[in-house]
Parts: sequence; structure tokens; C-alpha cells
Amino acid sequence: MEARVTAHARYTIADIDKRLYGSFLEHLGRAVYTGIYEPGHPEALPNGMRKDVIDLVRELDTPICRYPGGNFVSAYNWEDGIGPKESRPTRLDLAWRTSESNQVGIHEFAEWAEAAGVDMMLAVNLGSRGLDAARNFVEYVNHPGGSQWSDLRRKNGRADPWDVKLWCLGNEMDGPWQVGHKSAAEYGHLANETAKAIRAFDDKLELVVCGSSHSDMATYPQWEATVLDATYDQVDYISLHMYFENYEKKTAEFLALPEKLDRYIGTISGVIDFVKGSKRSKRDVKISFDEWNVWYHERKNDAKRMREWDWPHAPVLLEDIYNFEDVLQVGCIINTFIRRSDVVRVACIAQLVNVIAPIMTEPGGAAWRQTIFHPFHLASRHGRGTALRLDVDCASYASNVADAVSYLDIAGVHDGDAGTLTFFAVNRNGVEPANIKLGIERFGPVKGVEHILIKHDDLEARNTKENPDNVSPRKTTDAVVEGDGISLTVPPYSYSMIRVHL
Repeated sequence: MEARVTAHARYTIADIDKRLYGSFLEHLGRAVYTGIYEPGHPEALPNGMRKDVIDLVRELDTPICRYPGGNFVSAYNWEDGIGPKESRPTRLDLAWRTSESNQVGIHEFAEWAEAAGVDMMLAVNLGSRGLDAARNFVEYVNHPGGSQWSDLRRKNGRADPWDVKLWCLGNEMDGPWQVGHKSAAEYGHLANETAKAIRAFDDKLELVVCGSSHSDMATYPQWEATVLDATYDQVDYISLHMYFENYEKKTAEFLALPEKLDRYIGTISGVIDFVKGSKRSKRDVKISFDEWNVWYHERKNDAKRMREWDWPHAPVLLEDIYNFEDVLQVGCIINTFIRRSDVVRVACIAQLVNVIAPIMTEPGGAAWRQTIFHPFHLASRHGRGTALRLDVDCASYASNVADAVSYLDIAGVHDGDAGTLTFFAVNRNGVEPANIKLGIERFGPVKGVEHILIKHDDLEARNTKENPDNVSPRKTTDAVVEGDGISLTVPPYSYSMIRVHL
């Protein structure tokens, strides 16, 4: 299979916001307890946080982490997680039918975030609670002192405010499964009034309003139109979520799903433009795609187990063990975000540890990288800079979600400071290798190239505690400089990072 790709210095999309490589932690399953926090673990720091997990998060270089939910936040009292640990209440979490000890709250998460090198992206409860609890939480987190809530924070051991910039106004409020679910009109009004109150405290904060939980919702995309009509002058982002499934075990159809993702983003971008135009506004609202990942391996089993258990604490839940096929999917998803980086400014892989996550842990034992850790890591580390509008000429195939899905999914990024062009390429052809001719125009002479490949002959290959590097990147010498470009051949069903030095 032949593929011709051209990168031209004049054809760019946008400067990529580093928060495109964000992450997410919810009080769900073992994401927090025995995930990031496990007092008594051999690697535990004095505050109970696992250093082995912190080291892996630092390796990922994810700049932000959304917290504490997720569905969990819609019945969460943030005050339960402050003050002496022995005085904190145990609550029943209605979202996941579990018990929450509140041993980790805002103070503990903030300490972890600082140690892991990530900024906090906090969510307020607009399900069971509302404006007053939200403004008090913002005051507790961000005000220096001299008020009830900021002085309580100081009393609880944190003198300086955390100065969190990015705040989510609830979570998936369009979903009937959500505690405190509302209609678009009800939610739009509450979100607007909450945003106004938060802006009265600090008008420089960035606020995220809830969009559709996925593009198959019955209320999509009218939900976005109604909510944005109510909130447009007060918010900076609208949140979208999407999870990717392969129950039928059809790889070609599975790998075509990012075409649906692209349409989802394009549709909501159009809704944003419509509302902006109807209001004659000069404000730009962007997209925060703050939940995305592959999620189906354990989903049906977990739904049954949840109905049967009796409020356990930190149970095994949503612990998908990812395979090599999922590497290809995650690569295609991130490529889509790069190509849409003019409108998608924030994105969060859901989640970070144990729960549908790139990092897995064993209670009292090891931590290791799942297969999907690797494409996320490569993109996070090397996908910073300016997204390029590539010209791609390659064969395509028909799928249920799109008539012409290119066998070569590729995104490019120019880092002027580093003097590099980096391309992330997925060969979606399971039979033929892709012979890629990569033209480099108006960037200056090409000095060299490196090729990192992720490939396994078994699509079901997984990383485990016993074999943590079963699926992992390796350097090759396949890519060569040819004149003003690069030539290389990538195997069927493979993920590649091609890094060109200028």
C-alpha cells in the first residue's frame, strides 16, 4: 500500500494547548485508593501517596488532572474531604454503589498533584447541590485568607491558596443516570448563575459547561445549543465525552470510530459558531474533551456486579486490561484531537490509574504501564507545538461510520523551539504494510530522522505485572532521509512516531 503525505510550513491548524494531554481521576473503584493513595505500601510517601505511581505519571508528562469526577461529583460534598481524617464521614456513593471514606480530599489530591507535576482541574457538584456550595469551594481553594472558607483552609494546614484556574460546572448533566439530572434549560440556567457567581470572585478563571455525554444521546446536539444559549457569555469551554467499544471484535470498524469522533467535534464546533453568531458575540468558546478512552472489556460484567454488591470500599471496578489493538485506537483518537486542536483545547484521558487507565497497580505490590500508556506518552512528550494541516493521499475503506476511512491515520506537529517535525501514524490496514513518502516543504533542510514503532503480531497482546513490556515501543532504522523528505515502510496494524530533525 502506497501513501504520500506532505507537510508544508505554511499550512498549519493551531498552536496546541499542552492541556490536550490531560488526565482524569475520580473517586471510583481503585483509582484513588490503592491507585494513587495506599498508606503502608513499600513505595508510600509519608502522606500515603505511592511514589511508584507518581513516577509513572511524571513520565507521562500529563499537564492537568480533572478531579474528583465524573459521576461521583454529582452527589459529593467537598467539605467531607477536609479537616482531621479521623473526623471525616463515610458516605454512600450513589454513582458507583460504593462506600467513600473521604480519606483523600482536596488537600491530599493537591499534594499528590504537586508531587506528580500536574495542575488541578476541579469539578463542582451541580447535581445534588448548586451555586452556594460551588462558590464556597472556589473560595476555599483560591482565596488567600481573611474569609470563612479561606481561613478554614489555613486552619487545615494550607496557608497559600492553590490558585486553580480550570473549573468544571458539574458532570454529564444531560445523562438520566446522573444524580440531579436536569433538562438543558434547567442546567443552563443553574450553570450560568453559578458561573456568574464564580466570575464575581475571579473573572480570570476558566469555566467548563457540560455538553453531551456522547453523540448518541437523544438530546444531542440540541442540548449544546440550549446550554450555550444560556451560558455563552460566562463560559470558556463546553465539555464532550466519548468512549470507544469493540464488542463485535471487528478491528476495521473499531478503528474507524475516530471518524465519528471527528464529526462529533465538527458538529459541536458548528453549534458554538451558531450561538456566537446569534449573540453577535466576540467571545470564543472552545471544547474540553475531558473524558475519552477505550472502554468495553469489563463494562457489561461490571454493570452486573454493581447491582449485586453491598457498598464496598474501593472495589475492583472498570479495570479494563488493554491490548495491542487498543494502542492503535488510542493513537487514532489523539491524532483526531491534534487535527482538531483549533477547537479542542483541553482533553482528559479517563482515567489515569487502574480504572480504564494507562497505569495499573497491585495493592501492596507493583505498578506497571498498560499498552495504551505508550501512544499517550509519545504524543504527550513530543506532540507539543503547532499542529500541521497535512495532505494525505492513501487508499481508504468503507465502514459503518464513514464511507472512506483512510488506511493511514496521521497527524503532524512542528516544534520550532526544538527544531523538529513529529508525525504520529497508525496503519489501519491489517494486511498490507504502508510505504510512506513523507514530503517536507519550506521547513529547511532535513538533518535526520528517528522512527519509534509499536507493533505486535497478536492484537490481543496485553501487558501484565509478570510481563509489563510485552507491548512497548522500539526504535527502528526503517526511516531514511530522501532529498527533502522521508521514506519508510510501516507494518500492518502498527503505531509509529516519526521524528524529523531540521
